[in-house]
Amino acid sequence: MLKKLIVITLIMFANMAVAQDADDDVIYTDNNNTSTVDSTSTSTTTVKSPPPSAIAPSINSANSDLCTTGVTGAVQTQILGISAGKMVRDMNCEKLKNAKVLYDMGMKVAAVSVMCQDERVFDAMMNAGTPCPFDGKIGAEAKAAWAANKDLQPDADSGSLNPLQDLDEDEKSTLLGGLSVGSLLLFLLL
Repeated sequence: MLKKLIVITLIMFANMAVAQDADDDVIYTDNNNTSTVDSTSTSTTTVKSPPPSAIAPSINSANSDLCTTGVTGAVQTQILGISAGKMVRDMNCEKLKNAKVLYDMGMKVAAVSVMCQDERVFDAMMNAGTPCPFDGKIGAEAKAAWAANKDLQPDADSGSLNPLQDLDEDEKSTLLGGLSVGSLLLFLLL
């Protein structure tokens, strides 16, 4: 048993010596790293919102028996929006409807007389040898009356040199409105 005890003691001392030698072989390192990070960032913020809008009014003229047309418009800038609309009378359409109603009522001479207010119809009737009625006269009598009263004939050549004088009130107000909107737009662009 003593032998066993001596063997155990020798094994213990041998392990101590080996462990001691392992401690002497340990490698120590010092790490002195310095790092600097420079960062530059550019960011853009976009705000998404609906654009301002001027919406042109809806003017319904679906009834085909009306001699009017709806005209609308809208203009929008980043600051101001304008919209407008109006009804415009079609005078030629009214003339055609009046002539048709007169013809349907049996008043054929009156219907032709309404149509003869247009210089193109007046010239066509004269060229066809069937002059427009004049003060209840038809045929050769009407042709002689028109020849005697040339100043009463519908004629584009007798118009003035001022184009605004030939416009009716609706056309003048439409022109004035268009010029107003155009000048406002020009002002907003400056």
